[in-house]
Amino acid sequence: MKKTLLKINHIAKYYPGVKALDDINFEVYEGETHAICGENGAGKSTFIKIITGAITPSKGTIEFNGNVYDHLMPPEAMDLGIAVIYQEFSLIPYLSVAENIFYGREIRKGCLLDRAKMNDMARILCKEMDVNLDIEARVCDLGVAYQQIVEIMKAVSRKAKLLIMDEPTAPLTLNETQIFFSIVRKLQKDGVTIIFISHRLEEIFELCHRVTVFCDGKYVATKTIAEIDKKQLISFMVGRELADDYPNPHNKKGEVVLKVEHVTNRSIRDVSFALYRGEILGCGGLVGAGRTELVRAIFGADPLESGTMFLKGRQYRPRLPGDALQAGIGLIPEDRKNQGVILGLSIKENMVYSVLDRCCTKLFSYILTDKETAYVNKYIKELNIKTPDASQLVRNLSGGNQQKVVLGKMLATECDILIFDEPTRGIDVGAKYEIYQLMCNIAKQGKSIIMISSEMPELIGMSDRIIVMSGGSIAGELMKKEFSQERILELASTH
Repeated sequence: MKKTLLKINHIAKYYPGVKALDDINFEVYEGETHAICGENGAGKSTFIKIITGAITPSKGTIEFNGNVYDHLMPPEAMDLGIAVIYQEFSLIPYLSVAENIFYGREIRKGCLLDRAKMNDMARILCKEMDVNLDIEARVCDLGVAYQQIVEIMKAVSRKAKLLIMDEPTAPLTLNETQIFFSIVRKLQKDGVTIIFISHRLEEIFELCHRVTVFCDGKYVATKTIAEIDKKQLISFMVGRELADDYPNPHNKKGEVVLKVEHVTNRSIRDVSFALYRGEILGCGGLVGAGRTELVRAIFGADPLESGTMFLKGRQYRPRLPGDALQAGIGLIPEDRKNQGVILGLSIKENMVYSVLDRCCTKLFSYILTDKETAYVNKYIKELNIKTPDASQLVRNLSGGNQQKVVLGKMLATECDILIFDEPTRGIDVGAKYEIYQLMCNIAKQGKSIIMISSEMPELIGMSDRIIVMSGGSIAGELMKKEFSQERILELASTH
């Protein structure tokens, strides 16, 4: 009989006007990898914070390793062997791998740090986990996948009984994800219990034994991976069936609206392509290929050294992002928390930030609150943003709803060209489909989209045409009939 390590009994968390979690019950077996799924706002983050002691539940109990707790405090949770790995790392960049692993519980020889001992113990950990890592290297000099491994090693070195992984592959490339998977499989062989949270459903089917689904703060179901398929899982998550993974846009291509010729700066070289009215132009490539740097140059966020751009037949050379917005080009950035929204401001303040001039009187330059409210309410409704009202701080929204606020801010500008940089990263499957439908509707209105995506199915499913970048240059262009993962990877690996 399987031993229960974690049992959740009627756990709830209430905020004024919001039920973040409502009467959650389920259990996690010792040694299993248990997935938790749900749309953004389903309550997954609140659940993690309750288990790790970051917040106190409104009611219910936590049973861990046979002992019952009304609530936990963070030090208590760590002492019990509960560790969490967030997608935003908690590493100290300029310390070494070994120093990060033992940070807060350093080994000392007298009053001095015993670095030799910490290095030796870190090397033993690397050997146990089959990881080839320079433990004296600074963490800031490591790739993202290896920083993720350092986080895991920190948890393992604490003899964690339960390891919670929150969107662990969100910042990783395809190759880095495979490295991460090998570490997870090693932990599974060693009998470590894992709670795995991911919006990438294929990872759940590849790594997990069981899956529990939350929806709108409520428990929906727990199933073994063997008794559920992707379609059923999505239906549990969103409360409805999605007809297809990607809407079929059938976009009609019009005239050229943006022409880029031989554009070069410190990150990109000799880039040329055209964007047509009404199309979704995909931009593929590996991390570091220059995709984000290209669109930042188009948006005026990075300077050009040479080359020319033409917007609707006129020469276009933005000095600042404001110039691009004025010309009708908007950017939804990859890093929504640092570049897309101001977390400490409300939904309303974020959404009208780029259109304040339209909400002000020309004579006295004060904001017309009725006009401002009309803008915000329109996009809250159109984008289905889950919030009690427009005064909600953006930092209190789920990742998917934060992304929708960024979208609303850009849509309010009524730009003719929209650049989406990783539009669905860290977003649940239901919210993804809503964003895909929105993108298709934008294209049908005769507007144009450049979409950067590291998710191959998304790139193929949503694009009318794909340019592939490698080493700061365009390695090739693919028409719809030429799309394949193999061909895109082949071009992306060209040097």
